[in-house]
Amino acid sequence: MNYQQEYKEKLVTAEEAATAVKSGQWVDYGWCVTTPYEVDKAVAKRIADLNLTDVKFRGGILMREPEIFKIENAADHLVWNSWHMGGVERRAVAKGFSFYDPLRYSELPRYYLDMKEPVDVAIEMVSPMDEHGYFNFGPSASHLGAVVQRAKKVIVEVNNTVPRCLGGVENGVHISQVDMIVESDNTPIPVTGAAGEPSEVDQKVAQLIVDEIPNGACLQLGIGGMPNAVGKLIATSDLKDLGVHTEMYVDAFVDLAEAGKINGSKKSIDRFRQTFAFGSGTQKMYDYLNDNPECMSTSVGYTNDVRVISQLDNFMSINNAVDIDLFGQISSESSGLKHISGAGGQLDFVLGAYLSKGGKSFICLSSTFTNKKGELQSRILPTLHDGSVVTDTRANVQYIVTEYGIINLKGLSTWQRAEALISIAHPDFRDQLIKDAERMNIWRRTNKIN
Repeated sequence: MNYQQEYKEKLVTAEEAATAVKSGQWVDYGWCVTTPYEVDKAVAKRIADLNLTDVKFRGGILMREPEIFKIENAADHLVWNSWHMGGVERRAVAKGFSFYDPLRYSELPRYYLDMKEPVDVAIEMVSPMDEHGYFNFGPSASHLGAVVQRAKKVIVEVNNTVPRCLGGVENGVHISQVDMIVESDNTPIPVTGAAGEPSEVDQKVAQLIVDEIPNGACLQLGIGGMPNAVGKLIATSDLKDLGVHTEMYVDAFVDLAEAGKINGSKKSIDRFRQTFAFGSGTQKMYDYLNDNPECMSTSVGYTNDVRVISQLDNFMSINNAVDIDLFGQISSESSGLKHISGAGGQLDFVLGAYLSKGGKSFICLSSTFTNKKGELQSRILPTLHDGSVVTDTRANVQYIVTEYGIINLKGLSTWQRAEALISIAHPDFRDQLIKDAERMNIWRRTNKIN
């Protein structure tokens, strides 16, 4: 097969590719940093010029505002269905055309294969075709293999700045599955700045977690200041022979690898490989991932499967939370009705880490935050705010960490949980939390808080 000839036959302009999008269709729009550029511009113009309506887009973790969001009265033309919310999508919620699709991230590939709704058009930004006819999804393998499997029409936008991420399964699409090819102007994929220096609170939390990590552990780091602080501290620690098996690949892993902390030699599966489902970071990170055989880009149906995670001994899962209540319910998605993020894979890793021999899951958060009025507020609450979404149920939670300490809630009764959680709350809020616990009948007279 002459793949170069097939490439030429399928090569079209962005405007020609956009004609595939029609009113009432379901259109998949890539993922995270590989959301399309050129075809997005053409699709936005087509929707506006032809007054298309009810175009239903799917995507998530947008790192920039797509052109379709800029259409005048966008809510009259389209709806954005997000698998994981970010700042761009939160702003679109207020405009009435962006909505969140709650789903455990690990379930996403299967959902695409089983769902009744169609994938009329899939538009994916990819790296250039290789000699075997494959386009690579770059740092966005995630669920895209399942998307193209279901799609009635597959359009790829080739961008030379997309790193080629190797090593796993469902991390690319063959030209035989592609209907149209668009060559972009090679606008660089979005980069996120390197995390700033950890705050004093971040450093305290990180130290408490690092003290719990053994040599040979396998790491999963969530996004945010505290997981990044953990990575920085590990890089300067005496820990060695660490492995990586994570949902999201972040810059901290590059720093750890360059510090000689990661080699994957103790992993029971995928030895010597850094396994991930998607990534977003600096150009340094993209350069590190590009053509790196040590890094294993694969489906989130693999990385986040609790049955896979459980096979990795000493699995350490480190994630953030927004709030936690005295029952041990964790909200990492919203604060009241204010939508912040999504379910993602946090529960997948909380469950998987506990099933791992020697595994531990850590949910970290600062004990307080300052609101817009300049008032200090506790993140440890008697009950979650009205409307807050429970990301991790009280039955699943293991370690909770604030700058005031680390506790293990697994197996504790309601009064023990209340006592433990209040012990790591900010001192200014402990007396009130005790009164709240008494009111809720989860406080014993013999409870003590140091």
